[in-house]
Amino acid sequence: MAKGEGTSRDWLSDQRADLAAERILDAAAQLFAERGPAGVGMGDIAKAAGCSRATLYRYFDNRQAVHIAFVHRETRRIAARVHERVSGISEPAELIVTAMLTAIREVRSDPILIAWFGPGESGPAGRISQDSDVIEAIAGDLFAPAVPDLEERSRLARWLTRIIVSFLAAPGRDEADERAMLEDFVAPVITRAFA
Repeated sequence: MAKGEGTSRDWLSDQRADLAAERILDAAAQLFAERGPAGVGMGDIAKAAGCSRATLYRYFDNRQAVHIAFVHRETRRIAARVHERVSGISEPAELIVTAMLTAIREVRSDPILIAWFGPGESGPAGRISQDSDVIEAIAGDLFAPAVPDLEERSRLARWLTRIIVSFLAAPGRDEADERAMLEDFVAPVITRAFA
């Protein structure tokens, strides 16, 4: 056996469960970039992660669970960058336009993430984004001080997430075109919400 190889039992013997799950998600991420999320099965992920299918199923019940865990992990990472980028922007319309464009740019700049929005791939990403409490909470966090009603904030976050997913699946001509659309059609709604 080569250094670092071992039985599937050895694979987890000295690692904490969260590190094992991260290793699995890292392996899945590379496969998603190569084949698209729909083209990756549980057997593929187990092989790429260097574990047995039984080990994989200890951490993730099915392929959908892997997809959700991956999307949530990446959403948290992107959210940190978005918050960093918008800190100091106090004008609501500019804050949300900048936040949305930053999120779009972050996804597009990462081959692993943009693979989720290729032809035939954006459906699962869109469904996950609309059913995700994590994504909704992160998006809604931008509005917490200005939109105190939780249900209204939740609906606003889901709507803005849909717009981001639509730009990723069907891009505008360029970033200036996308900015103009957001400024013309989204910013007025945000301005009203923050009023």
